[in-house]
Amino acid sequence: MKTRAVRLYGRRDLRLEEFELPPLRAGEVLARLVCDGVCMSTWKECEQGTAHKKVPPDIATRPIIIGHEFAGEILEVGTRWKGRFTPGQRFAVQVAIRGGRIPGYAYPHVGGAATHIIVPEEVVEQDCLIPVELPAHYLASLAEPLSCIVRAFEASYHVDPEDFSHRMGLRPGGRLALLGAGGPMGLCSLAFALALERRPSFIALGDRDPGRLRRAAALLPPERARAAGVELKYIETPEGTAESRLRAAAGGAGYDDAFVFAPDAPLLEAAGQLLAHDGCLNFFAGPAHKDFAARLNFYDVHYSGLHVAGTSGGNAAHMRRALDIIAAGAVDPSLMITHVGGLDSVIATTLDLPAIPGGKKLIYTGMAMDLVALADLRARAADDARYGALAELVEARAGLWSPEAERCLLESFGAEPA
Repeated sequence: MKTRAVRLYGRRDLRLEEFELPPLRAGEVLARLVCDGVCMSTWKECEQGTAHKKVPPDIATRPIIIGHEFAGEILEVGTRWKGRFTPGQRFAVQVAIRGGRIPGYAYPHVGGAATHIIVPEEVVEQDCLIPVELPAHYLASLAEPLSCIVRAFEASYHVDPEDFSHRMGLRPGGRLALLGAGGPMGLCSLAFALALERRPSFIALGDRDPGRLRRAAALLPPERARAAGVELKYIETPEGTAESRLRAAAGGAGYDDAFVFAPDAPLLEAAGQLLAHDGCLNFFAGPAHKDFAARLNFYDVHYSGLHVAGTSGGNAAHMRRALDIIAAGAVDPSLMITHVGGLDSVIATTLDLPAIPGGKKLIYTGMAMDLVALADLRARAADDARYGALAELVEARAGLWSPEAERCLLESFGAEPA
């Protein structure tokens, strides 16, 4: 079986290549990929090359396939897993497996930026190849970033004043600050917070980009939050104003929980200053440099009981919870997506990712297609009628991607839907 894939050979050295996959072994699964989300973590991986902690040192001679937010269908099952999986099943993958190596960072034959992959035995052994029944492949693909959010919210904690035990999760009925949160992960985190049974009573989402804030407010308006018993405010935070503006939004009170979605030292320091007694700061964004640091007031750590959490990825249980949340309609990951493209757009998209505005870039790996913003589909229709059909479906959902749009794309651009 041949595959086409984007492989990493060194720092910023990405190549789209066709090559033969090895014969399937007893503990492996052969799969066809349909889509993959481009994550900022992949940009960091490509920026650092072998300096990245998850990338092996020999990629110059043994390149790895990038991408870790992927979904598709099973084609062939190794003899060890006969009866557990069947050809034609749709699947999602939790890539944060135990043992050091992670798909999308360390394997030559599995990663999201590919047409076909071999799922290694250790992924299946750890129950991280997960069959799904969802109306679109992208919903399974974006369960991976949602699983990271699920884990992050579970990692936040507060201390019981009576027995000093840790109570995991956000403070129910408390105040939550989301800083640098106008991007896809911040927006999805807001949707997840609103869906919690033990949710905050007040949420402030801050971002420096007014355009991202306008989009967020249109997709998740304060009225929707109010219906869930939550007061929601969107706050524009030009550089140096996050602490003062978010504190003012809360009437001068501190926040019980604060999440920071950008590796920005001033933003982290502002979050620390915003915390109330027993407040928890969750640093969600992974920095690209090992010497990244920010100041934290340790007087407040000691006397006000402030604490810090940080997470990276999730596990199979988090992935299953994310898939259940999506299936139930509690969180729609469509709100993350602002661009779609084909496999041939992966290299430029990945290397230029911080400079491309908008949210999640979703790649359909079985087709050739430039990366295009959903907002630009209508303009593309003048030269290519296929974009017009997509534009109608996106406009019908107020600018959001949808299962219907995915099916239209797969049919129109030459890739066979599962």
